Amino acid sequence: MRAIPLTVTALAAALLLTACDDGGGKNGDSDSSACEIGGVSVQIGSASVAPAAGDSGEIPVSITNQSAPCTLDHFPAVTLSTGDAEKTVPALKDAKAQKLKLAKGDSATFSISYVRGKDGDENALTAKDVKISLPGSDTGQSFPWKYGPVAGKADGSGPDASVSAFQQVGD
Repeated sequence: MRAIPLTVTALAAALLLTACDDGGGKNGDSDSSACEIGGVSVQIGSASVAPAAGDSGEIPVSITNQSAPCTLDHFPAVTLSTGDAEKTVPALKDAKAQKLKLAKGDSATFSISYVRGKDGDENALTAKDVKISLPGSDTGQSFPWKYGPVAGKADGSGPDASVSAFQQVGD
């Protein structure tokens, strides 16, 4: 007679597991709402510009929450646009994203690193704009790219550039 209670218990457990949240935070978890441009301000800071072809440059980007608490969970999406085409800038190899919760007034930063390309090189990307989007949001903000052409990767897979993980500013 013990087989029936165990079967019922197993069936009940299976039903409960199928009703669990997928971890996406969409069941009223206000702490996991993604930060969105408009609710946060995005600014590009003073860059360490690559002066000549083959040199590396770094562009800091700061994000300040202007509204309700929100979360940055993954890497920012960064694309370089020539006006005719867009190229995605990948995350820095081996970088680990961390989940950051930003209260109103809190800030985070990340950086865009790139290798300057040679003027007129067919593999170089002559970017006009850089578009930044935050994880979990489709809205982006564009800024003029004024740092020279971006070298192409040797394997032709895109620009020789990368995006770092978000870092909390302050304590």
